[in-house]
Amino acid sequence: METFLQQLINGLVQGSVYALVALGYTMVYGILGLINFAHGEVVMIGAMLAISSLNVLLGNGVSPLLALPLCAVIAMLGCMALGYGIERIAYRPLRHAPRLAPLITAIGVSIVLQNLAMMIWGRDYLPFPKFFSNNPHSFGGVIISDIQLLIFVLALTLMGLLLLLVQRTRLGRAMRAVAENQQAALLMGVDINRVISLTFMLGSALAALAGIMVSANYGLAHYYMGFLLGLKAFTAAVLGGIGNLKGAMLGGLVLGLIESLGAGYIGDLSGGFFGSNYQDVFAFFILIAVLVFRPSGLLGERIAERA
Repeated sequence: METFLQQLINGLVQGSVYALVALGYTMVYGILGLINFAHGEVVMIGAMLAISSLNVLLGNGVSPLLALPLCAVIAMLGCMALGYGIERIAYRPLRHAPRLAPLITAIGVSIVLQNLAMMIWGRDYLPFPKFFSNNPHSFGGVIISDIQLLIFVLALTLMGLLLLLVQRTRLGRAMRAVAENQQAALLMGVDINRVISLTFMLGSALAALAGIMVSANYGLAHYYMGFLLGLKAFTAAVLGGIGNLKGAMLGGLVLGLIESLGAGYIGDLSGGFFGSNYQDVFAFFILIAVLVFRPSGLLGERIAERA
C-alpha cells in the first residue's frame, strides 16, 4: 500500500508538469489546428535561462528568495519572446499552406533550438543551484519533498488561472472566437494575428515555468531534455482531447499516474524482466491506444475540418 501511495504522489507531481506543457500544445492546436512540436524545446530554453540567470543573481549577492522569482520572470519573458518569434517567422507564413508544411517546419524549429542550446550552454548537464533545503516530509510512509509539493500546488494554481483567463477575460473570449471561426472573428473586429501571437506567448510562459519545475525537481537541465518531455506532453494533450484545456489538464495528470504506477509495478508484473527504466513505454502505448480507440480523447470534441 505504501508503494501505491508513493507512486500516486510521484505521478501527480509528474502529471502536473505534463499538464502545463500540454496546455501549450492544445491552445495552439485549438486556434490554428497546428501541432507545435518545437514546444518541448521552449521548455528546455526556459530551464536553461532560469539556471543561467539564477547563477548570475546568486553570484551577485541577490537573496535566494528574490533570485528565484526574478529568474522565473526572466525565463518567462525570454520564452515569450521566443514563442512570438517562432510564430511570426516559422508558422505565420505557412498559415494557409498544406498541413504537412507547418508540421515539417515545427520539427525543423525543434532541431534548430536544440542545436542553438547546445552551442550556448554546451553538451554537459547544467546543474540547478542548490540554495535552499529540499526537506522530505513523511506521511504514513509516503515521502514528498518541498520541491514536489511546490510544483504540484503551483501547477494547479497556474492551470486554474489559465481557465479563468480563457473563460472570463476579453482575451479569452477572443481566443475562443478565433478557435471557433477565424473569419467570423475577423468580421467581429478581432485582431487574429494578435490573438494567435498572444496564445503562443502564453503557452511559452507556461512552458518556461514547467522547465524550471523539471530542472528543480531533478536538479539539472540538458539541451535534449525538451524532446521526450514534449512528446509525453503531446501524448497527454491527445489523451485528454487536443484542443480542450480541461482535457489537457486531465490527460497530463492521468498520464503521470499511469507512468508512475507502471514504473512502480512493472518489475513485479514482469518477474523482474523489465525495470522502472521502461516507464517511457507506457506513454507511447497510451498514445497508440487513444489514437486507435478514441481519437477525440477523454474530453475532446470533434474538430471541424478547416477549409
